[in-house]
Amino acid sequence: MSAALPAAQAADYPEKPVQFIVPWSPGGGSDTLMRVVSNHIEPYLGQPMPVINQPGVSGTLGLKQLSQKKPDGYTVGQVHEGLLVSHDTGLTPLNWDDFTPVAAMTASPQYLVVNGDSPWHTYGDFVKYAKSHPGDIRMGVTLGGVPHVDAALIEDAENLQFHYVGFEGTGARIRALVGGHIDAAIGDISSSLEFVKNGDLRFLAVGSDKRLERTPDVPTFKELGDDIELTVVRGIVAPKGTPQDRIDILAQALKKESQDKDFIQGAHNAGAEVEYMGPEAYGEYLSETDETFNRLSGKLKK
Repeated sequence: MSAALPAAQAADYPEKPVQFIVPWSPGGGSDTLMRVVSNHIEPYLGQPMPVINQPGVSGTLGLKQLSQKKPDGYTVGQVHEGLLVSHDTGLTPLNWDDFTPVAAMTASPQYLVVNGDSPWHTYGDFVKYAKSHPGDIRMGVTLGGVPHVDAALIEDAENLQFHYVGFEGTGARIRALVGGHIDAAIGDISSSLEFVKNGDLRFLAVGSDKRLERTPDVPTFKELGDDIELTVVRGIVAPKGTPQDRIDILAQALKKESQDKDFIQGAHNAGAEVEYMGPEAYGEYLSETDETFNRLSGKLKK
């Protein structure tokens, strides 16, 4: 009877909604994509997974709260490479291995975006100005986060110097760019494409391997001569100590969702590719990426 107990507990799980902490403000790439996950998960999990936005401190405040939740499978949270950068730059003591990986779900190429009224119509225009005006370009990023690393990679590739301005989440910095409060930013399709379509913003380059179907006129950094990739992989983690059988149930539900045509279309509409990784594979990805970011992030420390 005791041996059968875990299986019975697993069969009963989940008996109520699973709270989904997104540690970023509404309107950005993480919020948009994780709402796509939330909107399509119930048929596969048997319960809804409502999004709770808990932004602050470069995405670490909500994750701190997640780490303190009861490890019972009824609270999960969203992470991406930003947690690794925040840890490696000393912004938070938390790292990916303070949680239990559940699954990676999407990958989003990042763009260099400028205001539509700017004089920079090409990446070459932007680089030429930046070289002759070091420190003048106000670059919107999440300080100590992935966008900060992405902008630093552009700096290194072209020997530039930006003046960094920090924002909590992609949505906030893109709104600031539209308003003319900054000159450039790291953005993505979900936060920026509609502004590009109406002329408020302009994409200069994308960090994918090849040009994307939704932005065929935007060249990649690689074809422009800079060997850099800027991509954000978004996934889901649970508090450390969450029972493995519940992690497995969540992961299997997310795997089935990742094959759902409506979910795939929703992710594409938000400018992302579906990239499912189970608990083990996602943990390996986070570990390997953490090693790389640890080497890159020293220059970002204050």
